[in-house]
Amino acid sequence: MTAFVRAATLSEPEEELAWQMHVAGVPEPERQYRGIKGRRFAFDFAWPAEQICLEVMGGIWAGMKHTRGQGYTDDCVKANLAVLQGWLYLRVVPDQIASGQALLWVEEAFRVRGSRGAVA
Repeated sequence: MTAFVRAATLSEPEEELAWQMHVAGVPEPERQYRGIKGRRFAFDFAWPAEQICLEVMGGIWAGMKHTRGQGYTDDCVKANLAVLQGWLYLRVVPDQIASGQALLWVEEAFRVRGSRGAVA
């Protein structure tokens, strides 16, 4: 595994989840991965070989992008296209990262996919 470096471009919750995954031994994800052919959408975290992706839905209580009309609509399109192309698509909110639930879901996703990089 390559050395872990906290990316300056991640939001604070994304940075926290990246750190949790690193400490837990989750395989290193690609960040801002464009996994939907023909679209500019990018997944916050992706494991292309396993076709697992994760989106951190920030600003949900502040009326930010993910909860306003067009942003929510775009998120639905992105999620549906990802699922239709075979991605196991996870969505989490900052409280789920803080509680550790998001990490548990990521670990379970690797078990579901039966990945050789699965967390024990």
